[in-house]
Amino acid sequence: MTRVKWTITNEYNGMLVRDYLQQVQGVSRRILKEVKFAGGEIRVNGKAQSVRFSLGTGDQLELKLPPETIGTCMYPETMPLSVVYEDDGVLVIDKPAGIATIPSMNQPSGTIANGVLAYYKQQRIPFTVHVVTRLDRDTSGLLLIAKHRYSHSLLSRLQREGKVKRHYQAIVEGTLPMNQGTINKPIGRKQGSIIERTVTETGKQAITHYHVIQETAAHSLVDVNLETGRTHQIRVHFSHIGHPLVGDDLYGGTSNVIERQALHCYQIEFEHPFTREVMRFNSAIPEDMNRLINQNV
Repeated sequence: MTRVKWTITNEYNGMLVRDYLQQVQGVSRRILKEVKFAGGEIRVNGKAQSVRFSLGTGDQLELKLPPETIGTCMYPETMPLSVVYEDDGVLVIDKPAGIATIPSMNQPSGTIANGVLAYYKQQRIPFTVHVVTRLDRDTSGLLLIAKHRYSHSLLSRLQREGKVKRHYQAIVEGTLPMNQGTINKPIGRKQGSIIERTVTETGKQAITHYHVIQETAAHSLVDVNLETGRTHQIRVHFSHIGHPLVGDDLYGGTSNVIERQALHCYQIEFEHPFTREVMRFNSAIPEDMNRLINQNV
């Protein structure tokens, strides 16, 4: 059972536990209800208390989170995981291409989520998988996963506030007309498809910033920064401007030189949900993309 602790400062003297947890620490009513009825606990200075207890300066408040139920469609599956960072609240994983992030009807096993559940079981972590930043199956790079509901709710809010940032490297076809630019085009689901997205006036706002790192006769390596996080955003935007990702046959890219879309999340930066420290992690461009962009230099 995970425990989260705080020392009450003078500005919160006299505040009720409930108000402190909700207003100061962002604990939702749902989580407080689960703490009360599903095996969690609230302690002040080592003694169990209710949410109506009045806090004093210097008090040690401790929130014990209850175990979580794993969904029936998910099960532990031992696999190698490249864990870049881990603490009580978050997990950062470097995902290879060719592995889905979460299970689906078409791929119920062999996903990162299955592997994380097995890792949790091995480490006796009583929670399920809460993916904060998801990657497509054939996109490689860094994934941010919350360890439990509380850290997930905080990270989701930080994400909405723009405090979870991802940077990508992509190899696109051809030479871009400008070394840097912004693609601001709305994206929505393509009519008649449950998978494919497209630029459409009825879609949601999508903003992609990029600058060119390296060019060859046939391809360009670009650094991409997303202002929004729509499904397939990078793939759709570059296809829309006539420079699809190499290997992305869904959106018009040629697939004879690489076996997947040439897209890699090389950096993730986020404000830690508990310490408020800005965390930043990097991942080297994978060998297949590196070989592709350097073979014709």
